[in-house]
Amino acid sequence: MQEQYRTVARAGVHETEINRSRFICALAPAASEREAQEFVARVRREHPTATHNCYAYVIGADASVQKASDDGEPGGTAGVPMLQMLMRREVRYAAAVVTRYYGGVKLGAGGLIRAYGGAVGEALDAVGTLTRQRFRLATVTVDHQRAGRLENDLRAMGRAVREVRYAEAVTIGIGLPDAEVEVFRAWLADTTAGTAVLELGAETFF
Repeated sequence: MQEQYRTVARAGVHETEINRSRFICALAPAASEREAQEFVARVRREHPTATHNCYAYVIGADASVQKASDDGEPGGTAGVPMLQMLMRREVRYAAAVVTRYYGGVKLGAGGLIRAYGGAVGEALDAVGTLTRQRFRLATVTVDHQRAGRLENDLRAMGRAVREVRYAEAVTIGIGLPDAEVEVFRAWLADTTAGTAVLELGAETFF
């Protein structure tokens, strides 16, 4: 199972011109195939007069869903090189749409492959990527007397503190790499004299 994956840092657009054709690459993070498809549809609506709106997306930390479309360009010259660029950069949970406005000069198959793949690569450089790590969601329940110091210790250790809730006791939501759960459990017992309760939840990436 993947311990981490890379994705686009944010939605963004990057434009380049090749032999008078405009290539506009729109990138966006996509948590599901439906989100990716909705993004593609939205870009198409924004560019109804474009010659082509080609797309590629990769969903799943293990790249379990991969789709690409040439949208009328010669087969394998647009969507596939776009998808290959996403895969080569190890980008997941992301969608790319390259909108082309034809400028009157034919690029040939090799030129198209370089143009579409290159548009995605340049857009990734411009928008940036970030790495998401697999964590086990967990909650630590502790008394008010120890909560402040414990929260400070967790942050000082670089633990991913997601939320803190105050009620009769204090509940601190954190993320733990699976491999560190038992070490953390022992540290927590030692730090709080065995008074804190650790509950493990689902796995997620952040």
